[in-house]
Amino acid sequence: MDFLLVVIAAAGASALTMYSGFGLGTMLLPVFALFLPVELAVAATALVHAANNVLKASLLGKLADLKLVVRFGLPAIVAAFAGVYVLSLLANIPELWTYSVLGRQAIVTPLKLAMGLLMGAFALIELHPKFAKLEFDKRYLPLGGVLSGFFGGLSGHQGALRSAFLAKVGISPQAFVGTNAIIGLMVDLVRLVGYGAILFGAQLGDLVHSREGGLVLAGALAAFSGVVIGKRALPKITMITVQRITGSLLILIALLLGSGLI
Repeated sequence: MDFLLVVIAAAGASALTMYSGFGLGTMLLPVFALFLPVELAVAATALVHAANNVLKASLLGKLADLKLVVRFGLPAIVAAFAGVYVLSLLANIPELWTYSVLGRQAIVTPLKLAMGLLMGAFALIELHPKFAKLEFDKRYLPLGGVLSGFFGGLSGHQGALRSAFLAKVGISPQAFVGTNAIIGLMVDLVRLVGYGAILFGAQLGDLVHSREGGLVLAGALAAFSGVVIGKRALPKITMITVQRITGSLLILIALLLGSGLI
């Protein structure tokens, strides 16, 4: 069941978010969080997200606006390290409290609580009509890079903010997709290095050969297929339904995670 859910979530999200620039990490993180510790779920999502962006960048990277990549991407890279560092701090803080629900022990940790709050906040952004067309002025691009990179390193929620900042800067849809892919890949590579060095260290090699590693591989392959499907068959897909499903799932997982039930 775990492999099936990961494959469906990765393939579907990858296809549906091909042109939006966000959504894969948002949809996949809650699924991984059902089966993995939170910090490992973030890293697993980053691996799948990076693999997906490698393929998108290879297909569409030549369409990217290099000036935007530098202006937005460089601040995002620096801020991503800060996000990874905060994640590592939260992961090493002991549990806050425990309690029982219907015979099941719930453990609330600072990391679970922080992730639950973040997921809930991004769920509201996904669902509330006020944020449906959220846009920012071009002069705020470096700030957008900082915010997107930081949350990318902390929880993987980088795409929605990045797309909001890049959506109205006078570039073509093709350049938007290519720029999004390049910047997303840059942040993914930075946070993967950070996760490996700060969070897992020598344990990273063991994770690759574990069941968790199999889940990541299955998610990555499914995301590849989603990119191909999205590129060929879904150029005009609407994101409204996807955003509602994503937001609802995020709220559910945020409540379960923040309460310590998962």
